[in-house]
Amino acid sequence: MCSLQLPNCRVFNDGNFSSSSSDKLQKCVVFSSFCGVELCFNDGRFTASSAVKRRQYRPISVMSSSSDSPFNMNLNEYMVTLVKPLGIRFALSVDGKVFVHALKKGGNAEKSRIIMVGDTLKKAGDSSTGGLIEIKDFGDTERMMNENSGPCSLVLERPSFPFPIHQLYVMDDIDIMYNRGRVPVATWNKNLLVSNLRTSCEGSGNSGFVVFSPKLLTLNGWNVLSDGDQIRQQGNLNGTPSLPFSSIINIFSEKDTGDSEWAHGNFPLEEYVKALDRSKGELYYNHDLGMRYSKITEQIYVGSCIKKESDVEMLSDIVGITAVVNFQSGIEAENWGINANIINESCQRFNILMINYPIREGDSFDMRKKLPFCVGLLLRLLKKNHRVYVTCTTGFDRSPACVVAYLHWMTDTSLHAAYNFVTGLHSCKPDRPAIAWATWDLIAMVENGAHDGPATHAVTFVWNGHEGEDVYLVGDFTGNWKEPIQAVHKGGPRFEAEVRLSQGKYLYKYIISGNWRHSTNSPTERDERGNLNNVIVVGDVASVRPFIQQQKKDANIIKVIERPLTENERFMLAKAARCVAFSICPITLAPK
Repeated sequence: MCSLQLPNCRVFNDGNFSSSSSDKLQKCVVFSSFCGVELCFNDGRFTASSAVKRRQYRPISVMSSSSDSPFNMNLNEYMVTLVKPLGIRFALSVDGKVFVHALKKGGNAEKSRIIMVGDTLKKAGDSSTGGLIEIKDFGDTERMMNENSGPCSLVLERPSFPFPIHQLYVMDDIDIMYNRGRVPVATWNKNLLVSNLRTSCEGSGNSGFVVFSPKLLTLNGWNVLSDGDQIRQQGNLNGTPSLPFSSIINIFSEKDTGDSEWAHGNFPLEEYVKALDRSKGELYYNHDLGMRYSKITEQIYVGSCIKKESDVEMLSDIVGITAVVNFQSGIEAENWGINANIINESCQRFNILMINYPIREGDSFDMRKKLPFCVGLLLRLLKKNHRVYVTCTTGFDRSPACVVAYLHWMTDTSLHAAYNFVTGLHSCKPDRPAIAWATWDLIAMVENGAHDGPATHAVTFVWNGHEGEDVYLVGDFTGNWKEPIQAVHKGGPRFEAEVRLSQGKYLYKYIISGNWRHSTNSPTERDERGNLNNVIVVGDVASVRPFIQQQKKDANIIKVIERPLTENERFMLAKAARCVAFSICPITLAPK
């Protein structure tokens, strides 16, 4: 075996560069010390997983304005026809996508009022054929941009999530060095290079390239370079993206005469630079970066969704995961292009217990009601010595919320400390109020009668009447109907009175200018004497079989109070959480 040493790049081969090799190049391994990626070339092709699928949508047929034949688009794609110059500055990303980086102020693209920064260029009009050509690499875009004048049709795809434009300016010295082509990439596969870069003679097809400008790689070249498991393994343990370079390789636009002012939509460039400080701490989920996870304890790992079979293999062989608790729904997985059946079958092959328990994304009430069972399930798995991977789509909310709740309820750790511990190890933003709500619901399970302790919730009682009225709130929580609380006028017909209450059921009314009234905007109930009163239920009782019913319409606002628990509350919380866990069958892992 011989080796060729390049700056920041090593190339090893055991093919026809060795005296004992055959005429045909059998295997070539390229390793970049900068990227930490090993590329294996076997029998004329690289062995690497293909690019990650984007969200899949139902295809529709759209007629091209320049062709009589229909072409397929998804619901995120749109077509626009502009007159040149387009007024678009494009950028090439590390995964080979060409997307809109900026729009020229007053240009044709900005005047169209449909093109947005972050939209991916999929197809463009071909002046020679009158049809549409697919944009596969930098060379295709360059040829389209070099055409001088005339109308040009573009097919663009709107990203599934808002484009984090401020991230375009987060570049360190290594990013700048790499994106300016000062870190080489070596390859012996000509298929990875753009069409305008070829050897001077074809020969046997084994000529090599040292590419100093990353824009000269094709989409397939970037897929091979950036989609290796080794990259993800290096950075996943600390929960941070592992690619050591900026997502932008090159920025290019049409030849422009005179001064041009470029902006990102309706805002000038400096506005986005200022937004960088305001956006610190915000989380953006990039599905293309692959599965990311973090170690919380020796037995608990938390992270984003499992996308493909190689993720399962990595969790089994490298991390040692033996059970997965997945909060992603089937429809959610399908929207992200994930085949849940393949993932489940792969878990079976690697002897990983896969448990799917869907929680609606962004639904704090659904999270609150299902969290006790999730924590009980996690405790059951840990008691059976499983090493558990807790996951949802992004790894930002549902899965870390379950881990925070487990530490809070089962290890007698305060919610504040548990939250800071998990968020310090894993970049996430769990639903903290949902955990606090579920905490009081659990305590209500083992309480006898009224709550014995400080208030657990803050309730804002709302009366919609007329200006100038004297409004008082009275109920069984105001000195047994004897100590009315005056409501504060908030403008217009709205009056509010805020009261701190422990969880439970309460009856109340309003005194309006001396007259006792009930609100028609809140639930009502008759007492034992037949009087019609308003009723409010603060908090709920947790259950191993949560019943999610539609909440009654109520003008009042209830907020949970997060505070340190008393010694008695801590005891009741630990007891209730374990009661839920012991209500789960250790064999079927379902409620008994």
